[in-house]
Amino acid sequence: MSDKPLTLAAVTGAHGVSGEVRLKLFGEGVDALKAIASFNEGTLTLRKIRSDNKGGAVARFAEVKDRTAAEQLRGTALSVSREALPSLDEDEFYFSDLLDLAVVTDTGDPVGRVCAVENFGATDIVEIEKPDGKKFMVPLTRQAVPGWDQRTLTIAEGFWDR
Repeated sequence: MSDKPLTLAAVTGAHGVSGEVRLKLFGEGVDALKAIASFNEGTLTLRKIRSDNKGGAVARFAEVKDRTAAEQLRGTALSVSREALPSLDEDEFYFSDLLDLAVVTDTGDPVGRVCAVENFGATDIVEIEKPDGKKFMVPLTRQAVPGWDQRTLTIAEGFWDR
């Protein structure tokens, strides 16, 4: 859908004294990141990565030599180009593909825009911001979200907060 880089993880801080970093993962987990050689247009080269057994990961990058350098990466998003990732099946998508889409009801009434996509364990959730700044969430199920394209996400009547 989009050609902008996809963020797969973010550095949350240093781990130990030798330059490893803790990561918050946004994708399929540690195994998905193992296949990526470099992030952020080649500025960070992945040397090794392992699970932290808490839902995140610990990684070492070739360019990060010590704890001080690791701490400086805190808050850094780790992104890759779409071409660096495997192709998606028909029903698969990246969360970033939905961000900033216009949201309309299934009858065509404008609702707002997608401001976030989350998953708290049960199903994916789309957060929608209305023009007045108020936000609400809708489950990303076929019943609530019948579909979307490159410009618009459609939600079923009754699943949005007027």
